[in-house]
Amino acid sequence: MRGRAGLGEEGEELAIKFLKKNGYRIIQRNYRTPIGEIDIIARDGETMVFVEVKTRESMRYGLPFESIGLRKRQRISNVAALFLRRFKEIPPCRFDVVSICYEDGRPRVDLIKGAFDI
Repeated sequence: MRGRAGLGEEGEELAIKFLKKNGYRIIQRNYRTPIGEIDIIARDGETMVFVEVKTRESMRYGLPFESIGLRKRQRISNVAALFLRRFKEIPPCRFDVVSICYEDGRPRVDLIKGAFDI
């Protein structure tokens, strides 16, 4: 069994590979601020995408993306706003979730585009 940190890092690596394979250009990983963190910031064409990665070893407690509550969405939105301050013109933005769940020892990776709004 992996620890939470190991599972999270493994999930982020899988998410990066998956996003690149699907045409995303990775801008930054683990963007940290005093108010929170965004796992992955990427571009999907002209759209700036803020990606939350959720990984679970089983579906015992539901699908990974179901654990992203209102508080977490608000925190991600606030961190995204801090990141966007560096732009003179704010690009189109979207919040995606990469949900990873291990089934029979194999990871199932799902991308939820536009998973939530600000």
